[in-house]
Amino acid sequence: MCMSVPQAITIPGRAAERCPPPKPGTRYVAETFSIDLGGGAELRPLEPWQAEEFLAHMDRARETVDPWVPWASLSTDLKSATERLQRYADLTARDAGRLYGIWLDGTLVGGTMFVKFDAAAGNCELGCWLEPAATGRGLVTRAVQVLIDWAFQQRGMSRVEWQCRPDNTNSSNVAKRLGLQLEGTLRSAFPYRGVRHDVQVWAKVV
Repeated sequence: MCMSVPQAITIPGRAAERCPPPKPGTRYVAETFSIDLGGGAELRPLEPWQAEEFLAHMDRARETVDPWVPWASLSTDLKSATERLQRYADLTARDAGRLYGIWLDGTLVGGTMFVKFDAAAGNCELGCWLEPAATGRGLVTRAVQVLIDWAFQQRGMSRVEWQCRPDNTNSSNVAKRLGLQLEGTLRSAFPYRGVRHDVQVWAKVV
């Protein structure tokens, strides 16, 4: 399941694996994994080598996703799409964030991520997006639940946070379904195209 990885491997939906120490000069390599979300959907890492697929997805999703996840408008060509994915790859390498795609019948239709991940403090923040063709199937709820379970059960996190604008009812409804509680509202905290918006803070603690 893994090759030349001298440490325990923990990924959402799987127990930790331990591989033998590598030989001198070998590289750190782990096989790609996928998690079945049901109904032809799966959750997989979303990485820089998938930038072309990610860009095509953003072109379909940008108009509806951008008001809530503004980096959608930042991925407008292959270079910027690769840079966006590389940013999360770098966060993953530092154990400071992670990015996963949601595929439906083989097509990338959305994703979820650890916007922030602070293992030392035991706090993390989750986010998500989904293109219109994939809505109404519960994909985001199931995908985010995988990440919440992993954060609490595998990584020992104490707090999972979710932020969204008050008018983003789809996002707040996901938070409710996942059992997060509304803790308050950050007034005028999110600037978007010259207008400042309030931000709701939802959280679950253990």
